[in-house]
Amino acid sequence: MINFVNTFMSYLVLLVIIVVVAGIATTIGITMAKKKNAGTASISENGDRT
Repeated sequence: MINFVNTFMSYLVLLVIIVVVAGIATTIGITMAKKKNAGTASISENGDRT
């Protein structure tokens, strides 16, 4: 029984780590996309590029 609990907790910690890393990656991706879109919008407003 103790072996099962230890294995379960090990996988639970691994799952939490994966979820945290995925959340950070998603946040970074969204932030980078917003910055890119804001930069593209300012370039198109100035008429520098078509």
